Amino acid sequence: MWLAFSFLTTLPVPRRWQTAPLPGDLGRAALYFPLVGLVLGALLAAGDWLAGRTFPELLSGALVVALWAALTGGLHLDGLADCGDGLPAAATPERRLEIMRDPRLGTFGGLSLILFVLLKVLAVAGLGSAGLGRAAPLLIAPLAGRWLLLLMARQPNARPGGLGADFALGLQPRALWAVGAATLLVALLGGWRGLLGLALAHGEAWLVWQAARARLGGVTGDVLGLTVELSELVVLLAFSGGGSLS
Repeated sequence: MWLAFSFLTTLPVPRRWQTAPLPGDLGRAALYFPLVGLVLGALLAAGDWLAGRTFPELLSGALVVALWAALTGGLHLDGLADCGDGLPAAATPERRLEIMRDPRLGTFGGLSLILFVLLKVLAVAGLGSAGLGRAAPLLIAPLAGRWLLLLMARQPNARPGGLGADFALGLQPRALWAVGAATLLVALLGGWRGLLGLALAHGEAWLVWQAARARLGGVTGDVLGLTVELSELVVLLAFSGGGSLS
């Protein structure tokens, strides 16, 4: 559990559990990803409630997205930016993988990051107050992202070793059942919009997988990060604009 929190968030972890993970440990920690997603969602909903009582919608949305990045340490945003540089590159799959490993941020990666953050801010700002209120999408989005992270990790890897391969090594089927069930139950809190967002997020993950397979030969840790970020955005867009869930 503590490994799941220490890897996926910047939340403090008791010192006694701050040890270097062994191969496969990250995959075995996936059983606790639903808890991580729910804690993130609860913190985001609380931050959104506080910001909404003080600031205009757009500024409130920007503050929530900033909190989102702070709570996750920008872990998945880094993958999104790397994919923005590597996936569209006119090069061989091997060269694309080299570009994605480069710590320097390229033009396409920077542009992808800027546009994505802008869309996420606008999506949060446009959530309205439907169903259980703005809390529902903020609970569903991080949980759905971590559920799809597990599904993508079970796909063939583009290269041996690396974060994605280590994660897949210890991933157990029971984790898939647990995270999938928790995601569906939480999505039901959002009514038909919650189910729509979850369905669209699965479609987005499938498209990312097709692109990764065609352009890279499989998934990488960066592709997993891209999947998380885009699935969270898709869920938010399913709720954006308000309206009734009844």
